[in-house]
Amino acid sequence: MRARLPDHEGFVDRDGVKIHFEVYGSGPETLLFMPPWSIVHARVYKAQVPFFAEHFRCVTFDPRGNGKSDRPDDVAAYALDQYLADGVAVLDAVGAGRAILIGLSFGGMLASLMAAYHPARVKAAILIGTAAAVGPGNPYMMPQHFQTPQQQFTGWNKYNRDYWLTDYPDFADFFIGTMFSEPHSTKQIEDSIGWASETDGRVLGKTVEARTIPPSVDVGEAMYRAITCPTLVIHGDDDRIQPHGRGQKVAEILGVELKTIPGGGHNPSGRFPAKCNALIIEFLQKQGLMPRTKPKARRPKTALYLSSPIGLGHARRDLAIARELRQLHPDIEIHWLAQDPVTRLLESHRETIHPMSRYLASETRHIEQEAGHHELNCFEALRRMDEVLIKNFMHFQQAVEETRYDLVIADEAWDIDHYWHEHPELKRAKLAWFTDFVGYLPMPAGGEREAHLTSDYNAEMIEHVERHPGLRDRAIFVGSPEDVIPRSFGDGLPDMRDWVPRHFDFSGYIIGEHPDSFGDRAALRRRLGYRDGERVCIVTVGGSGVGAHLIERILQSYPLAAEKMPGLRMIVVAGPRIAQSAFAAPAGVELRSFVPDLDRHLAACDLALVQGGLTTCMELAAASTPFLYFPLRNHFEQNFHVAHRLDRYRAGRRMEFASSTPETIAGAMVEELTTPRQSGLVEANGAARAAKMLAELL
Repeated sequence: MRARLPDHEGFVDRDGVKIHFEVYGSGPETLLFMPPWSIVHARVYKAQVPFFAEHFRCVTFDPRGNGKSDRPDDVAAYALDQYLADGVAVLDAVGAGRAILIGLSFGGMLASLMAAYHPARVKAAILIGTAAAVGPGNPYMMPQHFQTPQQQFTGWNKYNRDYWLTDYPDFADFFIGTMFSEPHSTKQIEDSIGWASETDGRVLGKTVEARTIPPSVDVGEAMYRAITCPTLVIHGDDDRIQPHGRGQKVAEILGVELKTIPGGGHNPSGRFPAKCNALIIEFLQKQGLMPRTKPKARRPKTALYLSSPIGLGHARRDLAIARELRQLHPDIEIHWLAQDPVTRLLESHRETIHPMSRYLASETRHIEQEAGHHELNCFEALRRMDEVLIKNFMHFQQAVEETRYDLVIADEAWDIDHYWHEHPELKRAKLAWFTDFVGYLPMPAGGEREAHLTSDYNAEMIEHVERHPGLRDRAIFVGSPEDVIPRSFGDGLPDMRDWVPRHFDFSGYIIGEHPDSFGDRAALRRRLGYRDGERVCIVTVGGSGVGAHLIERILQSYPLAAEKMPGLRMIVVAGPRIAQSAFAAPAGVELRSFVPDLDRHLAACDLALVQGGLTTCMELAAASTPFLYFPLRNHFEQNFHVAHRLDRYRAGRRMEFASSTPETIAGAMVEELTTPRQSGLVEANGAARAAKMLAELL
């Protein structure tokens, strides 16, 4: 899912060549993103556009030769003058008199050209990993038809038009891999190879051949000396396409400061977007082109709480922690940075929602779009949520810049933990990190590829924590050491049960409200309106829209179960994101979209049928309620981490959705209703223990 779709898109036609552009946002200033070399297209700026579009009118356009722009046959159509004229034409098409330019690589050269030779159109320029005709060049980027021994040794022998015509995919793999010299860049490489596949070697050959056509203007030192607008230069010191020395030389001629990204390759705005975005914001604020953040007044003890929106389980436990924390610090003020459906639950408890919440891209919608027929590859869904996460992180960073919080409490807010570890200088408050699992695990269907990727992501997380052991002021595992699955993080990596206890404290399990507090079960059933002697079955699939297929299958099984157990009552809670009208409920089944006291119904009912989410399953285990749970196929957390914990508590009966026919489900329902099992005891003081750990940070 894209974090933001364009508000408007169109084409400009220049001499029969159509150039595709998109417009995002409606801010008072225009940001024009200049395209890099045609091996990629405008989506290369996906980590910048969604966030900056909340403040600016952002305009992107695909270079001729890739994306939705044309691929002309004439080599002269790819001359430098043509790309520059495309940028000017796009500004005219969107009615922008002047713009702030952002250019990566070849886009940096185009931004420099426009700033130098069309100064009336440019307010400021930001050059990232810029291509340039000054400073030291890459000695191997020689597109001649011959190969030198050095080219052969380094792989740069593939940088020639003949090779592109015979094995363009191999060249794209090599070039993109060289762009991202940083470790743990698998997602950026994967994206860029995808964009590279939208063009071909024939087109790229023409773009390079066109470089022999002399431009109509100087592109050397004279060009940079002609630039008078404010300019920012950002360059990675491990750039293997355009050497760092080029960025240094450009900054020197311009007389501006060079912002170096340590360890950064050729696309730091893609690989280190949080840092690059922060540098861009700082620059624009200094130039008066973006409002400066004014610190807001606050109470002496103020916390910002982030609760994962994937389902409502995190929010219920976080509310319990907040209640206990207020007992220890009655004067604390808590702001919640959250999104639907969590905001609905928080508002029903009269909690304070941070105004920045309205800008967050929906993580829940992304998960729903990734889901299949009772299937969700959770790991891949998280990888593909990168565009959503960087947008949301930037809004979070704005929030902590505006209000200097004493404490940030992050319940599986993966973006905060990742980007603050990657750039500790961005940290603005003490950080308490909560999670109920540690470590990605590959599903068998993913084969060697998924095993490699999960190991790589785990290795990056381990490196982050061990490089900056104090960045998490408190890391709290929601559970006990025995709940950590006895598996390895991957080849050459430590075992989870050895590593996690060295880096986490354990709160015990945290339940929104423990069933022990609900009182006598018979009295609870009467309060909820259950009739004496009736058997009640609750079906619930969480707060996202992923569970529709499971509900459909269970509805098919109900008549079969009711035939064997007359009077069986079934209540289906579809959740706030699944329409009740999507189902044809048989007689005896009641449909609900939302039940505010669902935890009490789960404690009072005779049987529950649920997905494999941890929170609901553990609420049922704590209440000793029999239940069937159906882990989503290819969902590593539900199939491994949750299942391990439920086995430890002897809770629930695991069902495989693919092999569970309506007859199978009905039979299992009858068995669980007639021969219920006893779960192990679930601790009741987890929220209080967690709150005590947080209180120590205040």
